[in-house]
Amino acid sequence: MKQFQFEYHGLESFSQELSGFKARCSRENITVKMFQIYSEVLDYEKVQKVCSVIGQMFPDVISMGCSTSGNIIDCELSDKITVVCTAFEFPTTKVKLFQYDLSENRTEQITSSILEEARRHPWVKAIEMFFTIPEESTTKFCEGLKELRPDIQVFGGVACSDDITSDDSFVFSGDNGISGHSILILFYGGEDFYVDAISVTGWKPLGRKFQVTKSDGSVLQELDGIPAYEVYRKYLNIKNDENFFYNTLEFPLFYEHNNTTILRTPVASNEDGSVTMTSDIEIGSVVRISYGDPGTILESIRHDSRRIAEFQPDLLHIFSCAARRTFWTLREPTYEIYPFQKISSSCGFFSHGEFLRTNGNLNQHNVTLVIAAMREGKKHESAPVASIEEGHLSKVPLVSRLATFISVTSMELEESNKKLESANEKLKMAAIIDGLTGLYNRKEIQSRISQALLQIREEKFSLIMLDIDNFKQVNDTYGHQQGDNVIIELANILQNEQADGMHNVSAGRWGGEEFMMLLPGMEGASAAYTANLIRKCFENTEFPGIRPQTISLGVTQAKRNDTSDSLCSRVDMALYKAKKSGKNKVVLI
Repeated sequence: MKQFQFEYHGLESFSQELSGFKARCSRENITVKMFQIYSEVLDYEKVQKVCSVIGQMFPDVISMGCSTSGNIIDCELSDKITVVCTAFEFPTTKVKLFQYDLSENRTEQITSSILEEARRHPWVKAIEMFFTIPEESTTKFCEGLKELRPDIQVFGGVACSDDITSDDSFVFSGDNGISGHSILILFYGGEDFYVDAISVTGWKPLGRKFQVTKSDGSVLQELDGIPAYEVYRKYLNIKNDENFFYNTLEFPLFYEHNNTTILRTPVASNEDGSVTMTSDIEIGSVVRISYGDPGTILESIRHDSRRIAEFQPDLLHIFSCAARRTFWTLREPTYEIYPFQKISSSCGFFSHGEFLRTNGNLNQHNVTLVIAAMREGKKHESAPVASIEEGHLSKVPLVSRLATFISVTSMELEESNKKLESANEKLKMAAIIDGLTGLYNRKEIQSRISQALLQIREEKFSLIMLDIDNFKQVNDTYGHQQGDNVIIELANILQNEQADGMHNVSAGRWGGEEFMMLLPGMEGASAAYTANLIRKCFENTEFPGIRPQTISLGVTQAKRNDTSDSLCSRVDMALYKAKKSGKNKVVLI
């Protein structure tokens, strides 16, 4: 398989370029089977002109495409309208295109037709799907394809536009034209065709769990007995206005479905306090609000890029949620997919939703990266896997909402714990818990560090040591009671990191206004990112009657030859450097 790409800058130049390519195909015996067009602009006339030129010069070749929130060519952002031509090198490789009008066909009719076509064409090994933004839940569609042969891979994306808050989108094909309410289904296969596909999230659950107590299909009505919208208002301070969809993009619901982790964002909030999702969420499902963690994303990318490199593809098709483009604002929009650049040619787009079949079940995802790898014939020499730079990354827009979330959940957790504790439990915990803060005492956190060092070969971990800046001035100026209040508020933030076993974090009071955190499974860069979130949350905390407070934090990752003394000494040195270099900062060593 080979990929050729063209960027549309006008009808005349595109026609000349395509004419030259047609001549080249004749000279070099290139077998063109498919054109895919990605358009970031909702311009029917321009797209129709592109399709017409392709149809005139390559009348027997499939042409199809969709509107997007950004076009991806070779893991970089491409022009507003991009045309990708795919040529096959093996005569056994086949493709076949179907287009279904959603306004004229029920979901059951469409899925039945796809199943029948797959049965009629036993050569099919993969199905690629382009959807317009659906008016209804996609659950019925996904469930309707369960009877596909187990070996058929399914992947694809939901068309979008440059305005990710808009419901406008379209798909198009050479035979059926442009439609704002259709599905394109593309079959790939043949005895020499191979395919693999992966999904990457990198979003982590944040804080407490919620149970879906009331829902009606894709309308999520209640979580833990309260209107679903109230969860976003209470924990993230997101208002029920025209910006609701945009503001919730980076905080999808995280839950398990069909033995797969699913991220699901609301598409609308309703007057009755319910929210509308893109797919059904069943009553009884346990969900958590989640947030994007750069360290987790990059670690997943490193792992999965190796898997794709070992597959040795000829071509990658990439479907990345538009929310991920927004997330990497401080970097390039395609920053996270750079490691795939040296593996093979690629094309794709930023989407409104993503599809992938896993363990026999087709699921729609949000805020997810789906990559399909395709190859003709046997594996060839492996291409190198690109590296991605280390270092902690900040995502400033998250901070204010994370601060609200941490503050509210901390109070709720404290109230819940008081109700659940029994007298015996209190006696047992008294030996390991600090009386003022409710965190572990120094003896217990030291013990946990020692235990973690014994398992360092099986699991890496990092330490964060933090200290309240200029704390003596608080006690001297406002009194020890106010000083205790400041310590308690910081402890509440750290307590949230332990809630629901998140990361299996252990937080303890090291002494006075000094605290220590143990973060199993976390590298130094990710721990520094977490430390920076804690720093900003504390900086945004209000203390009635006194000025805002800050903290300094030292971070280090444990080494295999570390002792408890050497590790604690190193993180103490990192904290000392943070203090000496100006305070209210994070230092990683």
